[in-house]
Amino acid sequence: MNPVNYILKLSCPDGPGIVHAVTGVLLAHQGNILSSAQHGDADHQRFFMRIAFESPAELALLRESFAPLAAQRQMDWELVDASRKARVLILVSKFGHCLNDILFRVATQHLPIEVAAIASNHRDFYQLAASHNIPFHHFPLLQATEEQKAAQERKLIELIDEQQVDLVVLARYMQILSPALCEKLAGRAINIHHSFLPSFKGARPYHQAFERGVKLIGATAHYVTSDLDEGPIIEQEVSRIDHSYGPEQLAAVGRDTECLALARAIQWHAEHRVLLNGKRTVVFR
Repeated sequence: MNPVNYILKLSCPDGPGIVHAVTGVLLAHQGNILSSAQHGDADHQRFFMRIAFESPAELALLRESFAPLAAQRQMDWELVDASRKARVLILVSKFGHCLNDILFRVATQHLPIEVAAIASNHRDFYQLAASHNIPFHHFPLLQATEEQKAAQERKLIELIDEQQVDLVVLARYMQILSPALCEKLAGRAINIHHSFLPSFKGARPYHQAFERGVKLIGATAHYVTSDLDEGPIIEQEVSRIDHSYGPEQLAAVGRDTECLALARAIQWHAEHRVLLNGKRTVVFR
């Protein structure tokens, strides 16, 4: 049987012999390691590891064989077929730069994901979705009551379950998810925002930045939590600007940084390179 490529990622309390024990399980199934990365967090005495390997064994057998060690070492772990692409739901409102960037990267095979659907509280991008043969779902929320927002979120959850979505991407989706939905999507929903927060909240942040003479424009991609824009950070991008930039130029730079940061965060998540470490992340790039 031809070998299959797999990825194993794990975190557990630190201690001697973890690498030896893990690789021993792989060796028992003719596992050939293709790449390996590890990190020890001395502050929290926690160990993190990602291994890409090939083996002729089936995924179910590998998982069954690894489970006793994982239980013994109190591991949070995931073992997957490396060839399987993550199924992604993209949420968007009226700013389409991140959506367009993601779809272009997918179409040119520079982002290893499958976009299962696009959902929005506006209809602006249904033609863009159609041009990529991706289902578009319109969940209107204009002047919606709390009851209507809850109903819309239930539809969103149904879509996530029906499409077997692995990752939800908030590509400038200007709606706050409920704590219950944030909990359901813990570790598998990524948001992007400008890195002025909390300095310049609310409307027209780039005009506020211009008035304050900001010299750096940034963007932050992070996991979604019920603490608005404060989830574990996956990636940040920054660009230097000067006094000659007006508010619209600042916003244009901001759009570029948002696209870059979000695309990298999606790619690293899809390649199983991101591990949660409390309020932080470990990213094996």
